Amino acid sequence: MSADLKLNAKTCALVLIDLQNAILSRDTKPYSAADVANRCRTMAQAFRERGGTVVYVRVSLDQFLSLPVDEAMSLPKELPAGASEIADAAGMQSGDLLISKRHWGAFAQTALEQELRTRGIDTVVLAGISTNIGVESTLRQGTGLGFAFVTVEDACSTFSTEMQQFAFKMIFPRLSRVRTTQQVVDALV
Repeated sequence: MSADLKLNAKTCALVLIDLQNAILSRDTKPYSAADVANRCRTMAQAFRERGGTVVYVRVSLDQFLSLPVDEAMSLPKELPAGASEIADAAGMQSGDLLISKRHWGAFAQTALEQELRTRGIDTVVLAGISTNIGVESTLRQGTGLGFAFVTVEDACSTFSTEMQQFAFKMIFPRLSRVRTTQQVVDALV
């Protein structure tokens, strides 16, 4: 499967979802948040070395768009300082783009689409936490905008192994090419 993947770093962007302090402190499955951050950092370095675009997306927890739903996201009344900041472990560097969002998906009411189109990006390599919330919402929104996607299974994690397996078996292969961190790094040209 990986031999058929070639990624031109000039027309491909790495988009990393919610690698921020509040999220990386959560217990995730099947991969620990630390493992996900490490794999994302590895891919980010490979993209930078080839002149590619690296985008970190964070949810602005203090401005989260609350809508009437049956099971709302519960946030503490007072968020810890830096909860919405990209975690140091994620490896963000100057020159990387930072997109702040107010809901699950990274394209809704943000500048992400414009930033990617301005740079001539047609393919997005997507990873982060959590698989079934921020990553999946971004994937669904982005395919609707006409971007091609590669979703990195071992650089995504969620809150149960079953949730991860369902996403990567039933949903993501229909919306993207599914690969590993090493396959993505090997495919970059």
